Amino acid sequence: MSIKVRQLGDKDFFPWLGLFEGYSEFHKSDLTDEKALRVWSWIIDKNHDLDGAVAVDDNGDFVGFTLYRAFPRTLSGDVGLFIDDLFVVADARDAGVDKDLMAFATEYAKSHGYRGLQWITAADDSAAQKLYDEVGTRTSWVTYEAEV
Repeated sequence: MSIKVRQLGDKDFFPWLGLFEGYSEFHKSDLTDEKALRVWSWIIDKNHDLDGAVAVDDNGDFVGFTLYRAFPRTLSGDVGLFIDDLFVVADARDAGVDKDLMAFATEYAKSHGYRGLQWITAADDSAAQKLYDEVGTRTSWVTYEAEV
């Protein structure tokens, strides 16, 4: 399987939506039309920080995506790229699509002068952690959340 990774564009909504539905289901998160449209509007809005890329196979099918945004790294005095989401359909998970998406994000960061990548993953997602241990360094930071 040959994969091409490219930035998401205006006409990619419906194929991306299918992936986003799969991503939401994987994380047991309810996806409403409103939520999907809001996230999509962020992706295509050139004035919003969120951007994204899609992995496309030989047949033109979308088989994965990643969403990312720049963030200030105050202790370094520079800017990094935060990978918010990375998802690959089950049938393509052993084809290296995840590595292709990470490589795209890395090149995107380099081309924008960002100095590092950062991301989080679920503590029980061993498949993702296997990839992330190959392409990055596990940190000692602990993540917290609070609803407001």
